[in-house]
This record gives sequence, C-alpha cells and structure tokens, in this order.
Amino acid sequence: MGRTYFVEEAISQYLSNLSTKVQLYVTGLLIGQCSVQKDYIIQAVRTPPKEEQKEVINPSKLESIDEEWITTHASQVSRMLPGGLLVLGVFIITCPELSKDSQNALRKLIFSVEKSLTKRRLWKPAEEEVSERAALQICSATKKVVCRSYDVQDPKSSAKPADWKYQSALSASWFALDCAVNVNIHIPLLATSSNHDLEKNIKNGLNRWAKQIEDSVFLINGQVKDDDAELLEGQKKSRGNTQSSSQFSDVKVLTQLSQGSSHRSTATVQVCSGSINLKGAVKCRAYTHNNKPKVKEAIQALKRDIINTLSDRCEILFEDLIINEGPHKKDFEREYHVLPQRLFVPVAGSSVMLSDYRFGEEAIGEVQERFVEMLDQSVQVEDIQIAEDINTVGICPVTDNVDGTQQKQLTKATLLLKLQQNMGVVIAAAVAVFASVFSFNYFSD
Repeated sequence: MGRTYFVEEAISQYLSNLSTKVQLYVTGLLIGQCSVQKDYIIQAVRTPPKEEQKEVINPSKLESIDEEWITTHASQVSRMLPGGLLVLGVFIITCPELSKDSQNALRKLIFSVEKSLTKRRLWKPAEEEVSERAALQICSATKKVVCRSYDVQDPKSSAKPADWKYQSALSASWFALDCAVNVNIHIPLLATSSNHDLEKNIKNGLNRWAKQIEDSVFLINGQVKDDDAELLEGQKKSRGNTQSSSQFSDVKVLTQLSQGSSHRSTATVQVCSGSINLKGAVKCRAYTHNNKPKVKEAIQALKRDIINTLSDRCEILFEDLIINEGPHKKDFEREYHVLPQRLFVPVAGSSVMLSDYRFGEEAIGEVQERFVEMLDQSVQVEDIQIAEDINTVGICPVTDNVDGTQQKQLTKATLLLKLQQNMGVVIAAAVAVFASVFSFNYFSD
C-alpha cells in the first residue's frame, strides 16, 4: 500500500492558478511533515524564474529544466523552515505534450534535491524515519493529478503510487515547542589549514556541538516525558475550530557538562593559527501535527531546529563575508561579526510560522522581497516577528584593548562570531607564554 499525503486545501487553488499560466512547464517544492502514520503537505512553492530564462531551450522536451537552480532554491527554502518541516517533495505542471516525460524529470529532481539538502545537515536521520518523497504531476489542460513517491535512500527506487487528499484547515492548530539555547562554542583553526578550509573547520566544530545537543535532556513545561508518551497527553485538544491557533510548550535544554567516570578524558596538542568563538543565545522552534504526536517526534524536530539554525546562520554570514570582503582576505586581526537575527512570519490560514534571517543593517523590505522570491508569499511588515532581542545577551569582555564604545556595541549582540587570526589561542593566564604556538583542545572520547 502506498503513502497517503494529506494536503492543505488552499494548495489546490494555488496549483490551479499556476496551471492557468503555464505555457510549457513550471516546477516547485512541496513543504510539509512526515510521520510513520501520515504525511502532511502544508505549502507548495513554485521555483522562482531566472532572469535569463526568457529564452526556452529545446521546448519540445523537459531537458531545459535547470536542475542546479531548483536544488539551490530547495536549499534556500530549507533554511526558512522551522523544526518539524522539510522539503517533502517536488511538483511539476506541464502542458499535455510534455506529460510523458514528466515522471523521469520528477525522479531526477527528487534525488538531486535530497542529495543537496543532505550535504548541509549536521544530523543523521533515524532508522525508523520515513525516507519517501512525493512526486506530483499535474496536466495544465486536463488538471489531472498524479502522485507517486520515491524512496530517496534507495538510488534504484522505482515510483510507488500515492494518494493525494485535500483537507481543510490541515495546519490550523498544530503544536509548537519553543526554547532558547545558550551557545558557547570554541573552534580552533589548525595552522595547516588554508583560508578556504574555514568552512570545513567550522563544520567540524559544529558537528561536535551537535552531538552535545543530541545527547541533551529536554524538559517540556518543566517535565521529563517518556519518548513514547503522547505529547498532548493531559491537554485539551481543540475540536471543530478552523481558526489558526497554536498550542505552545516551553522547553528547557539541559546539556551535559562532564562525562561519567566510565569515560576516559584525553587531550591533544595542535598547532593553531587562530580560533572561532560562537557566543550568544538562539531562539528555536519546532512544530508537530496534532494527530497524537509522540514526545520523541517533537523533541527530535526541536533538536534539529537548534542544530540547523546555528549552522544556517554561519553559512549565511560567510556567504556575506565572501561577497563583501572576498575569499582571500589576509592579515586581519581579531574581528567581530554578528550573526543574523532570526525572525518568524505566519503562513496564511495556518498556525505554523516560517522563519528567515536578517542582518542588523538589512531593511525589512529585503525580508519581504525574499519571501516573495523564495516562498511566493507576500508578507506584511506588522506580521514579521523578531525572535531575538539584541539587547538581552551579555558578551564576556575580550582581552584585547577594546575602547568603551566598541565594548558597548558588542554587548548588544545576540550571537557573536569572533575571528581570531593572531597566532595561537590563550588557554589560561598560566600558559599565556605558550599561546602563540599551541592551542589545547580538550575533548572526551
């Protein structure tokens, strides 16, 4: 028996509107949540057209589909999804002449998108996790809808029939988990690493931190709950209410400070050329469907949002630095860069909110443009919610000679990225004389 996709009813009108404008074909992404029991699609987003795409190459076939452009779009959209949501599939709307080639094109796109998204992840999917993704084909003339699924874990997977069922107010009352996580990550930069290895160093450092998050204890409304317990157990579930509203739970994250006596502590000595410190607090959120969700599913979604939001911000910052400063900048002393703030934006007719990231000097209008381009969604300024208040996080004083004005500016930063390019890292005052040569990186096996 194939999978069943329960789809937000508003998507039907959205796809219908797209089909009336199709001359040859249009592609897009399906956003939703999958679980062992059911899969939910809450939004469909067309692929933004490229400026140079006015000239159609070989219009008689689907070979002109720009696979790289679609996978890049999927990566950008994935950054804007809170925990619990993911790119769950791809759709294509074609004219009747191209319908015959649609499934082959869809299959290729689904595996390309999944490969692109997997590369960026710092977490691994669970063994029992659903690995099937939806492939939706629509004929612009007949409006015929054909839905199939592919197992993205199996490169040789063939199409399986799937049901596509519209449902009103599907995500009007989903459950949300909120938490704020304090971050203090030290990442040494090896002297043998060249400038272009900066991203690799950061990813390695974040991988170690992500393992800590995976092993953390999560308190939901002050309680530790059994993994297999129902998340909404003991809470009243709203019935017959089609108004969009979310039930929120406050979550506290307890990270392990030290290993037990069974773990052997070790230390390594590495020659370093500098270090990166990530400090501050990040606001995280995850959503889960209201059909008897398990605690394990909800906590897993929140863990992934914690890991994704920090990783995504680092990516965004370094993309910005490369654009503005160039990839080959040398001989810079200690620098301070504030990572972009997180903000949330509601989805019409849904209790779910999508997110985005904004640098301090970036105008709100640019955020609005990004939502139109990436998610084909207009956003009102008053609907944009800034999740993190830049005045609430105190930053530890730095050891360099920083004047009062600079220090005051730094204490207003929510998330601080310190790039220390001086030789060595000060471990403690007692070993400061050796700091120009060695950095001690303590860790546990």
